[in-house]
Amino acid sequence: MSFPALFRRRAIWIPTIWGWLLALAIVAGALLSVGRCIHPFLALDEPVDAPLLVIEGWMAPEELDQAMVRFRNGNYRQVITTGGPVPVNHFFQNPVSYAELARDYLVRRGLKADVVTAVPAPESAQDRTFLSAVMVREQLKRSGQTVAAMNVYSSGVHSRRTRAVYQMAFGPDVRVGILAARPTAYDPEAWWTTSVGAKTVVMEAISWVWTMLFFHPPARDTHEEKWGRVSGVMSAK
Repeated sequence: MSFPALFRRRAIWIPTIWGWLLALAIVAGALLSVGRCIHPFLALDEPVDAPLLVIEGWMAPEELDQAMVRFRNGNYRQVITTGGPVPVNHFFQNPVSYAELARDYLVRRGLKADVVTAVPAPESAQDRTFLSAVMVREQLKRSGQTVAAMNVYSSGVHSRRTRAVYQMAFGPDVRVGILAARPTAYDPEAWWTTSVGAKTVVMEAISWVWTMLFFHPPARDTHEEKWGRVSGVMSAK
C-alpha cells in the first residue's frame, strides 16, 4: 500500500555574504534617503498672498519670534493666535489659554495690540488643531470678515498636517498657506541624532499619514464639529 508524499526536495537560491551586504547597503541607502527627505516634506513652507496670519500659540518663544519676523516681512494686516487651555499647575494656577499667552508675548515683543486677536479653543483631548481652525473660522464669521486667503504659522514638521486640517475646516473657497518654524530643540538636518528629534519627526509622520487616511471632519456647524468626536475618528492635533 502506497501513501502520497508529504514532502519533496526543492533547490532554492540564498544570498551569499556579499549578497547580504549588498542588500543591507541598499536598505541603509533607502533609509538614509527617506531620513533626509521626510523632514522638509513634513515641515512644509508654502505661503500664499494673504492679509491674515494665524499663529499656533502653543509653540516655543523662539518659534514665536520667528513668526514675528515672517509677519513683518509679509503684507499682513491681522494676526490671530490660537490654542486651547494651558494645564493648571504651579506655574499657571489661573485658567489661561495658549492663544492668550501667545498674544501677550507677541504684543510685548512689539506687535500692536489692535493687530493681534487671541482666539482660544475649548479643552479637548483630540482634534485640537482642527478645533482651533473651526474657532478661527467662527471668529471671522462673528466679526463679519470674509477672507479668501490666509497663512497659518506652525511648528516644523507639524506644518503639513496643520495646513491639511485648516483646509478641511475652511473648505475649498479659502486658500490656506503654511509657514513652518525652524525647530530649536533639534537640528532638522540631522533629526535622527537626538531622541527629541527622532520622536518628533516619527510621531508627526505617523500622525500625518493617519490624518490623511482616516480623519474625516464632522459636518460644518454641527455639535460634533466643536464639542464631540465622530465615532471611529482619531485625533488630528
